[in-house]
Amino acid sequence: MAELRAQRVSMWRAFSRCALLFHPMESAEDFTTVESIFVRHRNALLLRGQFTPIYTDYYLHLMQHDVHPPAELDQMLKDSLAMLTLHLVARPWAESIAWTANLRAPRMNLFVTGSSFDEAVTGRIFTEDVREPDRNFFYAQTTTVEGSEPRLSTLEVLGKDPIAWISQYYDQSEQRPARAFRLEDENFVLIAAQPDCDLEWLEALDADAVAKITETEETSPLESRRFRFHCGCSIEKILPILGGWKDKPDVLFQDAESINIQCPRCAATYQVTRGMI
Repeated sequence: MAELRAQRVSMWRAFSRCALLFHPMESAEDFTTVESIFVRHRNALLLRGQFTPIYTDYYLHLMQHDVHPPAELDQMLKDSLAMLTLHLVARPWAESIAWTANLRAPRMNLFVTGSSFDEAVTGRIFTEDVREPDRNFFYAQTTTVEGSEPRLSTLEVLGKDPIAWISQYYDQSEQRPARAFRLEDENFVLIAAQPDCDLEWLEALDADAVAKITETEETSPLESRRFRFHCGCSIEKILPILGGWKDKPDVLFQDAESINIQCPRCAATYQVTRGMI
């Protein structure tokens, strides 16, 4: 079984490398590279990345689709994108992960999703028609490219800081301690415990110690993966969803000749006319 899994991972990696040949205009600077590093003697996994490339693509996306989230919610989404990206590198390559946070105040749904296989993360904020919960809830769904049943996890989270949620999520869903840090210059770090981890050391870490960890601890690089902000939605993918309205366009369009449809994953807006249905 282990040998078969290793063969599949090699196949997925090779496919990803070949896929890059079809995007000759993309360079390393267009992606955020996340390093996976083992901290020896502490038995911890360090994930770190510099997220300016992802944030740049995210803001270009907002400009293109005329989306203007409030500053507080915008920061929460950016932090969630960073946390999900680091978590993806802590997990196997062949997983797609989606997180949704249903918050009481501010009342909102915060959604992020991504995949190492696709080398992409995306997300959006919902503020309209959001159910008001009595507590803040965090929902996680993990699926594999093999098509197995999704793994679902639900937990109550405290506060409204995605950086703090990651520890709560790891304690309950991953069943191991982890801590996340926001450093200078849009750098983020996630440190997750491995078997026999030095938990006292992990708990005592602060941002300054984390920033210097490769200088003060014996470490071994394991791998790196790269990501960009990208949804992959298009009008061609959205139109089939509206196929059920083909025989009743007046119900869908009312008196209008066109309507705007928003992507549920990234909030991109597409104009749909009667003739397209």
